[in-house]
Amino acid sequence: MSQRIRAKPRRPALASSGPLLVLVAGLATGHPAVHAVERSTGSEAAHGVASDAGDVPGADLGKVAGPLAEGAVGVRIVEHGGLYRIDVDGEPFVVRGAGLEGRDAAQVERLAEALADAGGTAFRTWDPAQAEVALAAARRHGLRVLVGLGVVTELGGFDYADEAAVARQHAAVTAFVDRHRSHPNVLGWVVANEPNLSFGADGAPRVADPRVYEAIAKIVEHVQAGLPRHPATVAFAFTSTIAEDIRTALEALPTLDFISLQGYGALPAIPEVATEAAPGLPFMVTEFGALGHWEMPKTDWGREIEEPSGPKADGVVARMTPAVTDDQTGRLLGAFAFLWGQKQERTPTWYGLFVDDVDDARAADAGDAQAVSDDHGRTTPSRRTMARIATVDELTRIWTGRYPSNRAPRALSITLDARLPTDSVRLAPGAEVRARVSLEDAEDDALDTRWILRREVLRRSDGGMPEVTPPAIDIVALETVSRATEATLAFEVPTAPGEYRLFAHSRDGHGGVATANFPFRVELP
Repeated sequence: MSQRIRAKPRRPALASSGPLLVLVAGLATGHPAVHAVERSTGSEAAHGVASDAGDVPGADLGKVAGPLAEGAVGVRIVEHGGLYRIDVDGEPFVVRGAGLEGRDAAQVERLAEALADAGGTAFRTWDPAQAEVALAAARRHGLRVLVGLGVVTELGGFDYADEAAVARQHAAVTAFVDRHRSHPNVLGWVVANEPNLSFGADGAPRVADPRVYEAIAKIVEHVQAGLPRHPATVAFAFTSTIAEDIRTALEALPTLDFISLQGYGALPAIPEVATEAAPGLPFMVTEFGALGHWEMPKTDWGREIEEPSGPKADGVVARMTPAVTDDQTGRLLGAFAFLWGQKQERTPTWYGLFVDDVDDARAADAGDAQAVSDDHGRTTPSRRTMARIATVDELTRIWTGRYPSNRAPRALSITLDARLPTDSVRLAPGAEVRARVSLEDAEDDALDTRWILRREVLRRSDGGMPEVTPPAIDIVALETVSRATEATLAFEVPTAPGEYRLFAHSRDGHGGVATANFPFRVELP
């Protein structure tokens, strides 16, 4: 969805005195049963997301970890003169965040460390099974965690007409909250992730069953009743029915602390939609990133075309500028980039900001062998580490005001026999073809390009549900050439008809990687 956003006047900086309305987690303005705590304060102009830690008083408090001090107030949402912010232990907290997910504890640890090094202050999670690992890593690296509670959606197959199942889910989720609510690095709770993402029999989006929100409301009530208090939110997918979805949800969730929205190409539209659909609440952006696979062109046989990592990074920055880094609403509490890790969704590189080291099987290159995965998904370890794409460096610049000392390379374009992915390339079995990826590197580092060939995903998921990464298959390489600004691969097309995708991963030897891929179809003459 795209729409023109009406310009809103920038709010002036706040005066250094005046009453401060404190929204304690579980209590929200503009909704029934409101209870406000009025406090006096000094300069309280900080709010939302800042592009530099120096922009916001107390911004470096994102590195605070350890147990809550005696008498500390925990996490609060503060409103003053129509401007909102988060306070942690009585001090302003600037959310510079990402959704973080790793395949094991060691990878979560490395990702958390990388996030802190990049200037991040917080991350969000989805799977409660990773909560203990995530919170432990957050504590070691001075990060806060917006914890996902794993409430199952209708899209995930949950039947909210089954009262017994709803009761079991409620018991499990509230027990999880009670176990973790006292952890010092909890920032808040994402009670449900995209519960509005529901489809009718015709495949068109529809408003979720009201019983979904009734069940969520009971969990929110439990979350808000305990101590220490942390804000509760629900994250909404940006669908064509988003405004109606939010209004429907808030009828059942009158005490929700803030709403969260998730959009990719739609990111610039989020501030206006959030403000108009929930005028009494602040909001977060809990997912943003590369253009979604549903927003990109397709081949004429229906396979989505992924952006190379260079244009991908540029697009993320362009969409962030009006929506995140230049908030005009005064209601934005923070934003979380998607995904600080690696995820298979249409491809293994579409959404992840890192290339996983247990991947790249049977790659065509001249370097060390990588992990090899068999048809059952089993892997052997690789000596290579996760590498970041250019989007990470752009986030680092936005969060800290400067790029890392060595920037990741960027893939600008990829062709197959001089044709583009949008040309819907069909090839004969066994044909000899040449792939070319155009590259750039700010430091002119020598780039090691690995080519990986896979069949396309067999079963495509909806709404971020799990997908199985197709195993890499052998490449019959005829010639590989790597230069500073391009890499080429001459190879034989597979003899088996079907849909394939060729990937190029170009590493710089300094933890950076450029990615690009090309879908093609093998057909008998």
